[in-house]
Amino acid sequence: MFSDITFKYPFVLYFLALLPVIVFWYWKKNKKNSPDITFSSLQVFDGVKSTLREKFVHLPVLLRVLALGLLIVALARPQSFTSGENVYTEGIDVAMLLDISGSMLAEDFKPNRLEAAKKVIDEFVAGRTSDKIGLVVFASESFTQCPLTIDYSVLRNLLSEIKSGMINDGTAIGTAIANGVNRLKDSEAKSKVIILLTDGVNNSGEIDPITAAQIAKTFGIRIYTVGVGTIGEAPYPFNTPFGKRYQMVPVEIDENVLTQVAVITEGQYFRATDNEKLKEIYQEIDNLEKTRVEITSYRNASEKFYSWAGLGFVLLLFEFGLVRTWLRRLP
Repeated sequence: MFSDITFKYPFVLYFLALLPVIVFWYWKKNKKNSPDITFSSLQVFDGVKSTLREKFVHLPVLLRVLALGLLIVALARPQSFTSGENVYTEGIDVAMLLDISGSMLAEDFKPNRLEAAKKVIDEFVAGRTSDKIGLVVFASESFTQCPLTIDYSVLRNLLSEIKSGMINDGTAIGTAIANGVNRLKDSEAKSKVIILLTDGVNNSGEIDPITAAQIAKTFGIRIYTVGVGTIGEAPYPFNTPFGKRYQMVPVEIDENVLTQVAVITEGQYFRATDNEKLKEIYQEIDNLEKTRVEITSYRNASEKFYSWAGLGFVLLLFEFGLVRTWLRRLP
């Protein structure tokens, strides 16, 4: 009854403790004032039944006590509250560009660069809520693995299917950026972002990365670039007649170009040298590009005073009518 009710003046409820006192006082007073008549025998009253009015003789007092209790509750100002939140979001569209060239199989990351990148991207996608995300893969060419979508389960499944060798070897960074721009240019999102991950130098494609970045800027697209690879050399697996063998190969990342691409589009360049650093980079980008959420809380009070007080006065009027008519007592 009171689970959703709060009281503005809860101290008034202490007056409810007077009700049992009133009932006890009435009982003592009624017992003391009851007339006593002595009879030599009660046989004369055998078979005489109590009338309905006699049975309800104490009803007015009960009604008065209940009415008084309701009025006390009403004076404590019972209120119920409704609350909620108005949420406003600004959508973000993100194109993930993933290098799948042969060099991404280098094992300076565990188990290798490509699988480490896929895992971190998967965690990044899982952390989004209402943003559209697309996936573009590239080597010597580029193609869209998944268009912009909010169906993250489909996106993550397509991400898991990516493997090196799907495209001829090479590194077409400029073409990949152009493909990402093509995915985002018609977007109506408040913020449009490309996250480019590569471990090499642009050596393929028909458009250079700087030109592609300038095109991205005209469409209001910001690019975060991530260079993947340790400093110096990295172990690269080779299949031989005697099984898998490893050879140390130099790590060549065109950090100058990747930095320029980021600066042109007002993004940032990051260098990942191990799994943990790569994870930290995507977490930082995730924090930079979280969907903006504005929450307006509200709490509305609904007064219950009138219903409690009204019921109390109805009982008082009913009691008043009974004692003046049907349950009227003669002196």
